[in-house]
Amino acid sequence: MNTQDFFNITNAIDFKRKALEVFQFQYLNNDVYRSFCKHLSKDIATVKEISQIPFLPIEFFKTKNIVSNTEEIEATFTSSGTTGNSTSKHHVTDLKIYEHSYLNCFEQFYGAVGDLCILALLPSYLERQGSSLIYMIDDLIKKSKHPESGFYLNDFHALKRKLEQLTASGNKVLLIGVSFALLDFVELYDLKLSNTIIMETGGMKGRRKEMVREELHEVLKAGFGVSVIHSEYGMTELLSQAYSNGNGIFHTPSWMKVLIRDTEDPLSFQTTGKTGGINIIDLANINSCSFIATQDLGKRYADGSFKILGRFDHSDIRGCNLMIM
Repeated sequence: MNTQDFFNITNAIDFKRKALEVFQFQYLNNDVYRSFCKHLSKDIATVKEISQIPFLPIEFFKTKNIVSNTEEIEATFTSSGTTGNSTSKHHVTDLKIYEHSYLNCFEQFYGAVGDLCILALLPSYLERQGSSLIYMIDDLIKKSKHPESGFYLNDFHALKRKLEQLTASGNKVLLIGVSFALLDFVELYDLKLSNTIIMETGGMKGRRKEMVREELHEVLKAGFGVSVIHSEYGMTELLSQAYSNGNGIFHTPSWMKVLIRDTEDPLSFQTTGKTGGINIIDLANINSCSFIATQDLGKRYADGSFKILGRFDHSDIRGCNLMIM
């Protein structure tokens, strides 16, 4: 299967065709997914529409090896988890697909990475192994080729100086950070930044009390002196991301799609504007599973964008993809 076709999708017809092709491929080549589909009495003969495709519960990544080929595993990405909770493992057999996905997606929303100085405040991710977010940001930092791009762990004063210097020199800057670290930073400093995008990845990692996204953004806007806060929506089990440019509404690249399942009937889907569980189609996940039922709650809009509203109460709090209500 030509994976480059995924990144050239231009319309709903193309997406449906490729999604059904991927379903058939994964049904035939992914033992775990095929068993799940059979349990629901679904197979290649009965699935003719996207709405008929079974979505694998994301919890399967904690207990099963979700792979759709026999190629050598090049990397295993793991979720951060919390104390006492098991972590997800995403086995990736072709890192080039991941690299192509996140670079194309990032540049679709933010332009050429070489035009930015990228700073990262991601201490909880840097402090462990196996973070797909660190892999992505490290590569974007390298691709930016900006001499000032880089990671910051706990040296907030050095980060403050760097942000002020870059603002004074007129550089275009992206600061991406985990929510608790950004909050820790603005409790120490009040800045007035220009030409700077502040992007949060969500998650308090047990370091701080969870906050509604709107409240978080108000605090960060005041602390950094910017008018909007951007957001990234991604997770260990995906190879693609969605981005929000400041209004809490996320947009996906053309090879990724969000559907909203009924909370009372997980095999049915909600209409536009109704709240339910978030199901994700990520065609870049060709070698694992492209059809995932997450534990996030949200709503979808007519243009395909979506909003995160929280999590199911019984699910564990995970890092990079949510703000609860």
